[in-house]
Amino acid sequence: MAMNLAESGAQDPAVNLRAKADAHTDVRRRRSARILIVDDEAPVRSMMGSTLERLGYDVQLAASGHEALEILEQNAFDLVLTDIVMEDGSGIALLERMHGQQPQLPIVMVSAIHDISVAIDAMRRGAYDYLLKPFEREHLVSTVQRALDHRQLLQDSHKYQQNLEQVVRARTEMLRQAMENLEHSYDVTLEALGDALDLKDSETEGHSKRVTAYTIALARAMSIAPAEIKVIARGAFLHDIGKMAIPDEILRKPGKLTPQEQEIMREHCNRGYHMLRKIPFLAGAAEIVFTHQEHYDGSGYPSKLSGNQIPIGARIFAVADTLDAITSDRPYRKARTFEEARAEILRCSGTQFDPAVVEIMLNISSELWHELRSEITNQNKRYSTFELAPPPKLPAL
Repeated sequence: MAMNLAESGAQDPAVNLRAKADAHTDVRRRRSARILIVDDEAPVRSMMGSTLERLGYDVQLAASGHEALEILEQNAFDLVLTDIVMEDGSGIALLERMHGQQPQLPIVMVSAIHDISVAIDAMRRGAYDYLLKPFEREHLVSTVQRALDHRQLLQDSHKYQQNLEQVVRARTEMLRQAMENLEHSYDVTLEALGDALDLKDSETEGHSKRVTAYTIALARAMSIAPAEIKVIARGAFLHDIGKMAIPDEILRKPGKLTPQEQEIMREHCNRGYHMLRKIPFLAGAAEIVFTHQEHYDGSGYPSKLSGNQIPIGARIFAVADTLDAITSDRPYRKARTFEEARAEILRCSGTQFDPAVVEIMLNISSELWHELRSEITNQNKRYSTFELAPPPKLPAL
């Protein structure tokens, strides 16, 4: 005759296994729970202790508040049960002391005072529960179990919060690293664009890298923040990106450009700006690309901006650009010295160039500009425009 397992769950192996597992877990939790009982009445203290010890709890007894504090200084507990009225003082004072030192330690007040106001006051001062004498053993056991479950929840919540913080820190670091890698990939792409531009305009080969390095050196000497220097460096490197859209017959024309051809050539600022402005990480660089031909006195193009209307990155770039242009070979003339370039830039201070930037440039010796140029053009070392490694040491300003 088949047995009805639905009617006899005790015979279900799965039910038995779950019950045994739950019981084992409960016993383990009881054995690991340490309980301090504080009461100046020996019979009550003994009854409570023996009841809880039979259930597997690790119990310690204290006959006074003073003794309880001494025990708490040397041992850790998961729960405290304390009388309210004791010979050596109020259990409320003990409650406040314990709660102040260990806010997460559940404390159950045990008292024969049947006054709801006393119970409420104890709760306000940090008690977890209130147990009235005389009480049944089952009531004691259920109160203790609730208090320990409450402590477990607090501990689990604390561990979860710690783990969550660790996960957040780890993911933040991963995101930071990913952003750095992405930024590096962007910069490698930008260098490829610069190399493509050099191939299109062969007479200025290497100009973008040199002028970017000079711009970085000037920006550093002006104590500009590293994050802003990166933006300025990208703007300097891509300043002529708009020339990709200029017809080759104009871009490579060996002779003087006609007025109409000059107007087309001047469009490279606007074209470069529109190429870059929709790319979020190049938005700041796009502003420099758009304004890099403006003059300090307002005589430049395309918007005839003047003074501080011109972004600081564009004002720094203008000096660096001229420094490289004068000291580089061109089909129509030979390169001039850095001393000659410094003199020409000084002559145009206040008209084409920002005097503050010119002053910074003049405080950097020609030897240091030579050294920087040599480092960039050294064929045995690949120079990355966007690696902001320390440049040659600059003199104190």
